[in-house]
Amino acid sequence: MGQSRRTWPRRLLAACTVLVVGVVVAAPPAQATHGSGALRSWQLRKAVTANGVLHHLKELQKISDRNAGNRASGSAGYDKSVDYAEKVFRKAGYRVTRQAFDFQTFLINSPSELERISPAPGDLEHRIMSYSGSVDVTATASVPAGDPLGCVAADYGPANVGTIVVVSRGTCPFGQKATTAAAAGAAAIVMYNNVPGGLAGTLGNTFTADFGAVGVSQALGQELVAQVPAGLTLRVHTDTYRGMATTENIFAESRWGNPNNVVMAGAHLDSVPEGPGINDNGSGSGALLEIAEQMRRTHPKNKVRFALWGAEEANLVGSTYYIANLPQAERDKIALYLNFDMIGSTNYVRFVYDGDNSAFPPGTGSAVGPPGSGAIEALFHNYFASQGLASAETPFSGRSDYGPFIAAGVDIPSGGLFTGAELIKTEAEAAVYGGTAGQAYDPCYHQACDTIRNVSKRAIDEMSDAVAHAVITYAFDTRSLNVPASGPASGSTAPAGGGGGLHDHEYES
Repeated sequence: MGQSRRTWPRRLLAACTVLVVGVVVAAPPAQATHGSGALRSWQLRKAVTANGVLHHLKELQKISDRNAGNRASGSAGYDKSVDYAEKVFRKAGYRVTRQAFDFQTFLINSPSELERISPAPGDLEHRIMSYSGSVDVTATASVPAGDPLGCVAADYGPANVGTIVVVSRGTCPFGQKATTAAAAGAAAIVMYNNVPGGLAGTLGNTFTADFGAVGVSQALGQELVAQVPAGLTLRVHTDTYRGMATTENIFAESRWGNPNNVVMAGAHLDSVPEGPGINDNGSGSGALLEIAEQMRRTHPKNKVRFALWGAEEANLVGSTYYIANLPQAERDKIALYLNFDMIGSTNYVRFVYDGDNSAFPPGTGSAVGPPGSGAIEALFHNYFASQGLASAETPFSGRSDYGPFIAAGVDIPSGGLFTGAELIKTEAEAAVYGGTAGQAYDPCYHQACDTIRNVSKRAIDEMSDAVAHAVITYAFDTRSLNVPASGPASGSTAPAGGGGGLHDHEYES
């Protein structure tokens, strides 16, 4: 399978009938052989329930509650989450392994603060940038003396020394902006979004400067910039820990199936330090745990390997480590990888990764989809169409755990689902999917309020069924990966900077 998937040109398009929402008509669900009889996609979907997924999410919430309110890799909360997942997998009869690795961890000792001292004193809504250093500084604010993006040394001058600089997102990574500002003598940095909505990002796990960095919304950032000439004064307080830690990936493999044709389905198990991470990404992990349980008596034709990744929020460390340490012979056995990162957003859209790059070509925030990725995308769109549900494109950015699988030289067909993060739902999306226009897909993205109350049961129900359909279909037949196929080239799409599981590892501006 590792060789055959590269035999056809990836941009060939299959003929399809396009619906109003821009999806192709579905083929009948594949039939699968069960250990005690016939199993079809609809039978697995009937067995996989939203309540079953929510049971796992409630357990992850309990773990967070008992362990400092989060499940970040390197913390006790994450370790207990791995223990819980292993218990579930083993009880369902899978072969379970753990993979330990070291990484640069980031923990928040106390809540960050961004305060406007004058004019109009008050606390300002913000999010700390991951890997920010610890500071408590009050200073006048400034904007870069040159380009407002603040990417290079020439953008700064004497007027920026000792100030809290306010810069726009764009062009270069957040870590580069912070590094450049710190080197120019700034006291701290406030970065604001260049699209509507708040800004959560990371400076990257190589950022070690004692320098504070926070992100704010586009609207607040523009307000602060306008107040700079009037003598805007700000206070930035960040209290963090950065150091080496050991964490783990966990894998559960079916006892049946062709070991030379492996179907992988994965989700990251860790949260950000700010909260319990029940949507991000307990939702994806919980769906896979429920599906694994309901497939426990299934004898698939192909080997099925479930992966729960560690340190995703530290820039895809767990999945990157796995691929980097997997021998080429083992890589070639992986037929495809499916990724599920945030599938329970309360203001959701049914986003499908644009694996064929038809809506978001490379160079517009998307990575190149290896051959076969378009077929995976089409399978999801086809499934939603068969259920009378709309679906939309989201950039195949490589910024979630499928990234290492599609990297140059690896080229494993990949795809997956996403229900939206911090960006704003449009009027057009609200008309199709319901919910509230002008609000974030997930209003608690990367915050303490990402609790069990921050998931939509309806989204969990619809999306977990789609996950189950894909897993059981490929568990018995991966031949469709070799057939030229494409998702819709038009129709509802996510903003170019917005989909694809953009997380705290989103270090690119």
